[in-house]
Amino acid sequence: MMKFHKTSNGKITTVDAYEERCWINCVAPNEKDINYLRSEFGIEPELLRASLDKEEASHIDSGGEDTLIIIDSPVVDKTGKNFTYYTNPVSIIITSKNIITISLKENSIIEEFADGVIKNAYPERKVHFAFQIMLRMAGKYLRYLNQIIKIIGHVEEELKATMRNEELIQLLEIEKSLVYFSASLKSISGMLGKMSRGKYLVELESEDRELLEDIIIEIKQAAEMSEIYLNILSSTMEAFSSLISNNLNVVAKILASVAIIMTIPTIVSGIYGMNNPGIPGMEEWWIPFIAMVVGMVVTWWILKRKDMI
Repeated sequence: MMKFHKTSNGKITTVDAYEERCWINCVAPNEKDINYLRSEFGIEPELLRASLDKEEASHIDSGGEDTLIIIDSPVVDKTGKNFTYYTNPVSIIITSKNIITISLKENSIIEEFADGVIKNAYPERKVHFAFQIMLRMAGKYLRYLNQIIKIIGHVEEELKATMRNEELIQLLEIEKSLVYFSASLKSISGMLGKMSRGKYLVELESEDRELLEDIIIEIKQAAEMSEIYLNILSSTMEAFSSLISNNLNVVAKILASVAIIMTIPTIVSGIYGMNNPGIPGMEEWWIPFIAMVVGMVVTWWILKRKDMI
């Protein structure tokens, strides 16, 4: 799906057809859309091929007069009570006349710009507009990381009350999400380093440089947060794993002690069940019963002193 957007009265609006200096927004482009971009704007096939690769890491590249920026955008899905965070690549192609965005799936950040929610966004200022999208993505990383640490705290409280598989599975999903975020943020940091050195985007206005610095600061903060939260979660998982193992040991110890105590009646009844007249108290029914009770009490006392119960 391809749409064209342009700024009108300070707000991004959708236009019916292509206009020069407009923003071309492609979501899940088909073969027709790709051919249109290649024929109308002369974008090199390598850049389009990279834009359509869902496994492509964040990086910046150039082809002719065009510059390609691929950045991993944070995404969240909710399944029941569980949240899953991951990343999807979004491609930004800066041409001599236009800016083009390509995303394989619908992206909430791109939709905010397309719907005119973001103020003071001007696609005709191509580099500045690209930096605005990237800054919005950096802010989204920080918001999702704050949500993740709250989820971790909530799940920890539930695990303290009861050890259920649902909470453990959710922690595993969160750990996987943090791994995705950490890897994506590292690749974004490397890409921003190249930008700041002016290797690709040479002619930057002072306002664009300030915006780039803001992106670098927020991405660095998000990368540090993801590493810290990942370490916290790993420690938490290890602690709960030890706690679960200890609980199992306690249960096994109690069951073993109960089994030992319950063998006393079996032993006594086995002895008195042999009908051997030489056994003391064979004629009295209450003597075996007292022997059972005394044996069980003594065994319980010994196990108690050994901290087995």
